[in-house]
Amino acid sequence: MRRFPSCSRLARGRVQGQYVGQHIARRVVLCSLLWLPLPAVALSLTVTVEGVEGQEHKNVLALLGIYQEQKDKALTVPRLLALHRRAPEQIRNALAPFGLYRVRVQDSLEQPQGGRERWVATYRIDPGPPVKVARVDYRITGPGADNPAFPKQFPMQPGDVLLHVDYEHAKGEITAIASEQGYLDAELVRHIVLVDPVAYDAQIEFHLETGPRWYLGPVSFRQDLLSDDYLRKFVSFEPGDVYDPDVLLALQGKLIGMEYFKNVEIRPLKDRAGPDRQVPIHVVAERNKANKYRVGVGFATDIGPRFSLDYRRRYIGRRGHRLKAEIEVAPVTQSLLAEYRIPFRNPVADYVLIRPEVYAYDTASRQGTLLKLAAAQSILMRGGWRRNLGVDFRYEDYEVSDDEANSFTGVVPHASWSKVVADDPINTKNGYRLRFLVQGTARNILSETSYLSGIAGIKWIRSLGSGNRFITRTELGVTWAARVEDIPASQRFFAGGDTSIRGFGLDALGPRNPDTGKLVGGRYLAVGSLEYNRQIRGPWGAAVFTDFGNAFDPTYESDWEQSLGAGLRFATPIGPIRLDLAYALTKEPAGFRLHLGLGPDL
Repeated sequence: MRRFPSCSRLARGRVQGQYVGQHIARRVVLCSLLWLPLPAVALSLTVTVEGVEGQEHKNVLALLGIYQEQKDKALTVPRLLALHRRAPEQIRNALAPFGLYRVRVQDSLEQPQGGRERWVATYRIDPGPPVKVARVDYRITGPGADNPAFPKQFPMQPGDVLLHVDYEHAKGEITAIASEQGYLDAELVRHIVLVDPVAYDAQIEFHLETGPRWYLGPVSFRQDLLSDDYLRKFVSFEPGDVYDPDVLLALQGKLIGMEYFKNVEIRPLKDRAGPDRQVPIHVVAERNKANKYRVGVGFATDIGPRFSLDYRRRYIGRRGHRLKAEIEVAPVTQSLLAEYRIPFRNPVADYVLIRPEVYAYDTASRQGTLLKLAAAQSILMRGGWRRNLGVDFRYEDYEVSDDEANSFTGVVPHASWSKVVADDPINTKNGYRLRFLVQGTARNILSETSYLSGIAGIKWIRSLGSGNRFITRTELGVTWAARVEDIPASQRFFAGGDTSIRGFGLDALGPRNPDTGKLVGGRYLAVGSLEYNRQIRGPWGAAVFTDFGNAFDPTYESDWEQSLGAGLRFATPIGPIRLDLAYALTKEPAGFRLHLGLGPDL
């Protein structure tokens, strides 16, 4: 492989022992043509980099101009030659952050010839040995010199390879400690890395002067919406605590996250600190709009087209009360609810709610209307668990498969625990969701019938390698009752649908009356799913899955059901769109069913 010669060399070309005028003329003409204005013709160029791998290879390609411009339609021959000349220096600069300072580059540029239409640029790199740290001069001085939060020695030590990213990480870590420990005046009086090209080693000098330690002072508010006593519940520190900027950022985030205010400014008044160096904190907040409306239109296979209207009242009174109301209309279900929330204890996470609701349903197996008035306490517990304790007054008028018409009136105490952990709440790659519910009532004390029900639901998402995702879910339920007819229709177990067993309609599975063949629902539930997702390209992905299980009852017969299917996935800012085609293996006759869904997986 020969290098493409420069124009100056072309103009001086000689053949050993003989002067060939015609040969020189051709080369001079070629060099002259390179600088003449020519029609824009896209060059075809291939760039190859050899000798380095991994992050080093990626960094070289990122800084190598000829590689970045190889597909540029405006690339000309003069520009190509200029990029080729700069390439060795760019490669050396790209490898310096990895401690490589004796880099050798063998470069070549072949012009099109022999029927080949493509230019070929090749760079063979010999990175050489990396520079290692020979000496570290690490000093923490000032009033905080003895603070045990600072590392006793610099994270990089003699003998370590000089990786600049490690040095920057160590510098950031130590300066962050100074900030977290209240040393607001901390200063890096010396921070330098010296590389000796002769000895081929490096010296690190890192000197930090802490300055005095500062503390958080009292908090004052300037706003015209909520009482100061209520806002102080958002403050997680006491006067005299070590000054930590992250604590103030958390306060700002909580106030904005509650949507009471559209702007929140935290002003540390350092110039008003006294001899104890306690910094007063002044919070300036601008109230948000009181009302928020949202209109939604959607579609799901189970319920068909759906229209929703939401109303939010962001604040009521001076104690942060909130109100929301929702209307949702679909061919299968309709609901109207209101929820009044009263914050207490931790106002960000804990509240008491009062919730009236009207819910109407008409599925393949049951239909009815449920009126409910609920009162509950919801708190966020340790470990991320949310616990709800409440009681409902319920009236339900229902029919089950046209064979059973009845009603239920009673008081139903209930308790639930739930937890969601996800790396991304919208398009989750790794995470899980747990939910447990216990509810029941007693005849002649709280209601007309007696039952006690428990439900456990688990969904788990795990990524293995790049673009591979496994999803598994299961839902188990049991109800203790003398007979299934003692349980209101909305509380009986059925299976089938988008989030149950795909391939079957919503509530299309469960125990059947042997005399009529109609669904009656069951006292037990066991359904599960296994699914594999593979990212295809960009936001597109594909899935294969199997769903299985059913609702059961000891009085009536029901069979184990299963389906297989495949589908497409498309990631959106509000969650993936799921289009699944499921084949009901156990259905008589077997058949296909299309399922469409949208929203987060957890």
